[in-house]
Amino acid sequence: MAHLMISAGHKSSGKTTISLGLCAALKDTGSIVQPFKKGPDYIDPMWLSLASARSCHNLDFHSMSKDELRGTFRQYGHDADISIIEGNKGLYDGLDIEGRNSNAALARLIKAPVILVIDAQGMTRGIAPLILGYQAFDERINIAGVILNKLGGKRHEGKLRAVIEYYTDVPVIGAVHKNDNLLIKEQHLGLIPSSNTEATQKKIDEIAKLVKDQVDLDKIRAIAATAPAIKQGRLLKPVNKTNKTVRIGVARDKAFGFYYPGDLNALQEAGAELIEVNTLHDEQLPPLDGLFIGGGFPENYMAELANNISLKDNISAAIDNGLPVYAECGGLMYLTRSINWHGKIYPMVGAIPADSEMCKKPQGRGYVRLKETNPLWPVNDEVRAEKEFCAHEFHYSRLINIDNDIKFAYKVLRGTGITGFNDGIIHKNVLASYTHLRDVSHNHWAKRFVDFVKNKSINISNKLQSDISLN
Repeated sequence: MAHLMISAGHKSSGKTTISLGLCAALKDTGSIVQPFKKGPDYIDPMWLSLASARSCHNLDFHSMSKDELRGTFRQYGHDADISIIEGNKGLYDGLDIEGRNSNAALARLIKAPVILVIDAQGMTRGIAPLILGYQAFDERINIAGVILNKLGGKRHEGKLRAVIEYYTDVPVIGAVHKNDNLLIKEQHLGLIPSSNTEATQKKIDEIAKLVKDQVDLDKIRAIAATAPAIKQGRLLKPVNKTNKTVRIGVARDKAFGFYYPGDLNALQEAGAELIEVNTLHDEQLPPLDGLFIGGGFPENYMAELANNISLKDNISAAIDNGLPVYAECGGLMYLTRSINWHGKIYPMVGAIPADSEMCKKPQGRGYVRLKETNPLWPVNDEVRAEKEFCAHEFHYSRLINIDNDIKFAYKVLRGTGITGFNDGIIHKNVLASYTHLRDVSHNHWAKRFVDFVKNKSINISNKLQSDISLN
């Protein structure tokens, strides 16, 4: 399992663009590339998936055990020629002073050589103590090379190469010059893949060419090949895509797209056939037993969502008739009465008795810890009432005008949620929250949701049969 980690000295050094370019360039030169992203992020993995033509999987200390981290890495990387893990923030940054959840900790866990991306703007001789300090801070980390980024020109590159060669033993694997074609449009949640697939692919191709021309891909492959095999960590079961018992719609379009591939696999493994729903263009829901509306950018498409009156009314009626629905963040907003942004208010589905309002600053951001106090989904031996679990949130919106008699599934122990104290609105058979769940060992939410859908489907079917018999 050839693999390496792309990390950086600090946030916004350009590691996402470099990782994206490496994935695409290596793929274009014949390698099977498996991308991974450290942390709970959705957006970088969307780009990495497009660049590599393989689903990017998240590796997150907060929600996953070490065994799960290694198992997930082995499961999805074992059949690739090279796996590239993009770090988050800086190499040694983390939530605790000992760095137990840092990029460096993950590199140690999966024995990954590290390529350090350095934003070298304005730097010359000072780059040497920076590299030496990163080496000395934790000698267990194999900093196998550096990629210099945002260089001012050939002269700048030459000075940096000479300094690094003179003072350190770290090879320069690439030197990427400042170029507007390496910039990706960014908005409040991060780097956004264009809704136009052709434009997105064009941007990836541009970045891949620039990286291929300025980074030594053969050295990248050689460094990755030095990584030892990962033998620890339970391999996950392959997804069983047969014997599907329920049909669950998944909203996937320009407005909604935040889904973990592992969660979708878990839904299928639990017995769900996944049916894509386009909230912008579909006039009616297809025949479904349940519906999953993930996060995304409904505020960017609120006029289009509002104008699809037929689907909104259809979803509202389905909810009134008992359709099980799970919605996260953007999905929650879509189910409220309206979205208000930049002084414009557009009506949404109206199933949740509240309104959504976009704000200038994040209203909830980071890891959360919840206690499930009012479970809607089935509780069994593995999942008990008042169970605590970890997840994350990142939203610039908040709910206002919330009905007083609303019921909540979760008490917020860390984070913001909907009220600062509660998250997870329960309405009929709907669970809608700002929290993004992850199907992991301490919280197998996918099976619980599918089991809930199955039970409701059986109950509705039995009721229909009873009504037919009475008639």
